Amino acid sequence: MITAVDHVLLAAPPGMEDRLRAYYVGVLGMAEIQKPPALAVRGGCWFASGEVLLHLGVEADFRPPRKAHPGLRVRGIDAFAARLAGRGAVVIWDDGLPGYRRFYSEDPVGNRLEFLEPV
Repeated sequence: MITAVDHVLLAAPPGMEDRLRAYYVGVLGMAEIQKPPALAVRGGCWFASGEVLLHLGVEADFRPPRKAHPGLRVRGIDAFAARLAGRGAVVIWDDGLPGYRRFYSEDPVGNRLEFLEPV
């Protein structure tokens, strides 16, 4: 029986860790988690906010997915969207999901992210 999602893994090209840190920590407000030494040698970085864990792994032939994305639940979506936009992130609102306010954005390597809040 599945009881929870432990983490979501997104990919990134090699050498982008500093840009990912700037976005996930500086823009989204997440905290960086140190990777275990055996995994740290592979590159990439991990981030957390509450119980939400996002892992960014290195992929040599990285191409950002066009459709696939994590859906991240937020509180105070208007303020959160304003925070992202104020820090230079693209915010694209979408009213296509009944019962939710939501928008899409992208990280610095083109990973699509959905942010949503129940109404």
